[in-house]
Amino acid sequence: MKLVSWNVNGLRACMNKGFQNFLQAADADIVCVQETKMQREQANFVFPGYFEYWNSAVKKGYSGTAVFSKTEPLSVSCGLGIDEHDREGRVITCEYPGFYLVCVYTPNSKDGLLRLDYRMEWEDVFRKYVGKLDETKPVIICGDLNVAHEEIDLKNPKSNVRNPGFTAEERGKMDELLAAGFLDSFRCLYPDTVKYSWWSYRFRAREKGIGWRIDYFLLSQRLRPRLQDALIYDEITGSDHCPVGVLLA
Repeated sequence: MKLVSWNVNGLRACMNKGFQNFLQAADADIVCVQETKMQREQANFVFPGYFEYWNSAVKKGYSGTAVFSKTEPLSVSCGLGIDEHDREGRVITCEYPGFYLVCVYTPNSKDGLLRLDYRMEWEDVFRKYVGKLDETKPVIICGDLNVAHEEIDLKNPKSNVRNPGFTAEERGKMDELLAAGFLDSFRCLYPDTVKYSWWSYRFRAREKGIGWRIDYFLLSQRLRPRLQDALIYDEITGSDHCPVGVLLA
């Protein structure tokens, strides 16, 4: 089984930059998308062979997630079940016979860490949410988690220590999430490999190899025997992020 996740930074724009070609070439069983920045009715896209599930933000042109699945899930839900956290379209949960899939776009702490306090609150709610799911069946969490967990996960860790995505607080919440029974699929298989999934549009960062790994597939620990590979498609353009994926037996 192949699962893929991509923060497209605006799906309508990404559709003009190769999204459909990647979707066909990847031929994934499930494709999760973050930062759709649209309502479904705003475009006439066709995704042959896939069931579609959308969770759009109340604010148009902002945030949003979507899941495209070749197999119809047993159930689908949007959000975390708490209104104050569910207005930005950040979470879609699909239940399958053997696992829950949670597509997530974690809030950014913003310049000046203006949203760090909210981010900490959101992280605690999200961790409890996936932990509750994990009591029933294994969970696969994928998406833009907006944090470089370890120094190896970004080009310049020392100069980014208090920048959004690399604060001690954000990294600590990732520690807590993993400690709650999850593993980072890529780092599990490739502990010393340097690969990035996001590059700033400024200063030709991608061209210079100045990036961050902030897009993840996290798996319940008991799915470890099924993990065959973890993928970072860093050759794929079309967004400031590249797609990531996993192969499961």
